[in-house]
Amino acid sequence: MRIGLIGTGRIGTFHAGVLSRHREVGSLVVTDADPARAAAVAERIGATAAPSAHEIFTWGVDAVVIASATASHAELISRAARTGLPAFCEKPIALDLAGTLGALHDVEQAGTVLQLGFMRRFDAGYTKAREVVRSGSLGRLHTVRAITADPSPPPAAYLPLSGGLYRDCLVHDFDILRWVTGREIVEVYATGSDTGPAMFREAGDVDTAAALLTLDDGTLATASATRCNGAGYDVRMELAGESDTVVVGLDDRTPISSTEPKGPSAADKPWPGFLERFAPAYEAELDAFVRLVNGERDENPCDGREALTALRVAEACELSRREHRPVRLDEIPAD
Repeated sequence: MRIGLIGTGRIGTFHAGVLSRHREVGSLVVTDADPARAAAVAERIGATAAPSAHEIFTWGVDAVVIASATASHAELISRAARTGLPAFCEKPIALDLAGTLGALHDVEQAGTVLQLGFMRRFDAGYTKAREVVRSGSLGRLHTVRAITADPSPPPAAYLPLSGGLYRDCLVHDFDILRWVTGREIVEVYATGSDTGPAMFREAGDVDTAAALLTLDDGTLATASATRCNGAGYDVRMELAGESDTVVVGLDDRTPISSTEPKGPSAADKPWPGFLERFAPAYEAELDAFVRLVNGERDENPCDGREALTALRVAEACELSRREHRPVRLDEIPAD
């Protein structure tokens, strides 16, 4: 199989390494807005560097992996669809509903494959939590708590391009909450704080946010995120039922300390970032995409409509934050 990879930034370079080692990938073509960066990655892993994304679509690849800047995703997804190529794309499809729906329309019209990069669906802890919830061993699920905390803020120039904390960061929590519980989010009530670094206020964003989410069976969930968690990268989910409680993301690298006399000590090597924490999940999602393209897998593990639903929750949270009120999901267009 010959795969074209667009974007060789941090996540794109990681994907390039994974694909170059995959048993089903015979050749890899990479490109980037910075040709020198793409050439350096290609030389290091034995791939071919293309001058631009145009060549990816004209050099006879079998599938496309999109890891470029967010603003380019929708156009590249649509081009892949029109070319008849299966595509894997890092989230999001676009930063707004109109761009997302337009790209999805092109994919659905063409009948091509689009898999979105919500890697937590491939994490061992979340997978086990899903199994536990579906088994019924927790009893009636009544409360879910989700946390995403980055160790330090991104560059200031990134913030205006990110879509904001709900769309860029908490969207992962919204997706995985639906995937683990098997339930839909029907209402949100969200707020945020911009009292941290001034660059968040200047970008109209928040550095810390929280949302109360009501699921369609009455289960209550909270999702919180921050860009300023100096202890390390912290991603967890607690699921509490009438019979038992389980937690995802609690191990010897979780960046928390107990104040109890006999509580566990602080992690010696806390997780520094998302790539280190979720490296096996990133590898697994690309393997799923290759197998999907190869016909070895029938079901798309995260199609475009799944990504749209997570974005709609993020849009509802942003609306709730701005207007200081609960927002029902049916207020956010789905088509």
